[in-house]
Amino acid sequence: MFRTSRSVLSSLALVACVVAMVGCKGGGGGATESVAASASSGAAVATTPPASSSSGTATTPVKTNSAPQISGTTVSSLKSNETFSFKPAATDADGDTLSFQIQNKPTWATFNTVTGQLSGTPTTANVGTFANIVISVSDGAATTAMPAFSIAVTQAVVNTATLAWSAPTLNTDGTPLTDLAGFTIVYGTSASALDQSVRIDNATASTYAMNNFPSGTYYFAVKAFTANGSESSLSSVVTKVFN
Repeated sequence: MFRTSRSVLSSLALVACVVAMVGCKGGGGGATESVAASASSGAAVATTPPASSSSGTATTPVKTNSAPQISGTTVSSLKSNETFSFKPAATDADGDTLSFQIQNKPTWATFNTVTGQLSGTPTTANVGTFANIVISVSDGAATTAMPAFSIAVTQAVVNTATLAWSAPTLNTDGTPLTDLAGFTIVYGTSASALDQSVRIDNATASTYAMNNFPSGTYYFAVKAFTANGSESSLSSVVTKVFN
């Protein structure tokens, strides 16, 4: 124990460092791939009204409808809690108003029939493969569909830091510590800039787990505080690199 004055707590000992935990992968994980879809292989159906004639020598030509075109590129896989958005490109040579339809829409996604946009954020409960998704466009007379595609939702990697410490029992002057109120964990991406914190209002706590750290190197330390707001000095700083 460090002893300087009665009003300051003794330093903490950070005894267990950081543990990284990696979640499992499901639903066909792997690197994200691109799936190109074009209208060329889609099915287009056009209707042409029969030509009409009059008793005169001239006939009026009947306009032929051009089927709309649709194309786009989407990903074949994404991680849980990752935002997904795909909007196909659609055109119509006649300038007709277009509308969109979808078959086998993923349960975690929403679809806009005006723009053709498919978007959403799957959770860990949605891990799996959503297959045979077909987006099509119609001009009211003809419909063209993109080739079917699949989206595999995989389990995201969970980076967890678990900290453990020994609570102080004495004031720095050697007298018993009787009003310990809790602990503060400070952390950041630099040992000299621990600018983020978690307050633990529990004097008996000795461990704490923190989840979902992005990739990078993080630094951690702990300090105690009393009921009247006095704080100990920081523990030693520990570090962990998350992938």
